[in-house]
Amino acid sequence: MDERVVNVENKRSGLENPEYEALNERALGTNVNPQTLLATDYLNHFNEVIMLIGMVPDMPEMLEDVREWQPKSYQDHFRDSSIADKELAIEAYEFVPDNFKDPFDKTIQQLNDLVATTLARLEMDLDAGNLDLARENAASFSRTLQRLVDVAGGIIHGSESSLMDQTEIDALLSI
Repeated sequence: MDERVVNVENKRSGLENPEYEALNERALGTNVNPQTLLATDYLNHFNEVIMLIGMVPDMPEMLEDVREWQPKSYQDHFRDSSIADKELAIEAYEFVPDNFKDPFDKTIQQLNDLVATTLARLEMDLDAGNLDLARENAASFSRTLQRLVDVAGGIIHGSESSLMDQTEIDALLSI
């Protein structure tokens, strides 16, 4: 096998990889988890929009702030961040082992998709003048989004069994 292919595979798995090991050591005592090489600070990006969604039924003008929220990649979040370990978080992301990165990326995509679905649903509710339904949907979607943030947090902290599948998400939303 080509040495470059082996190096890429080792980089992604974290196995016998001196770069992963070096990043693991550098992550000790930082906001970056040494095992997964992920940092929970990224989840603040989602906590912000969840808070805004929860405010929409009582303050419909907050819907504009929800519309302005945009998905942001992990590395872009840290590029725009002011946390002390941002350079480590950016560098380490490339070396996150697959058993954490794949479920993490899938969960983040689910979060991004669900924010878009939530926005569309709340817009429909408010356009119809149905504040009670908007309140119910905001609460339901916020709980599901928070559950997905919790799943992502579990992955960041080293859990390999936290992933929610689409059936579970649909059941939580009663879609």
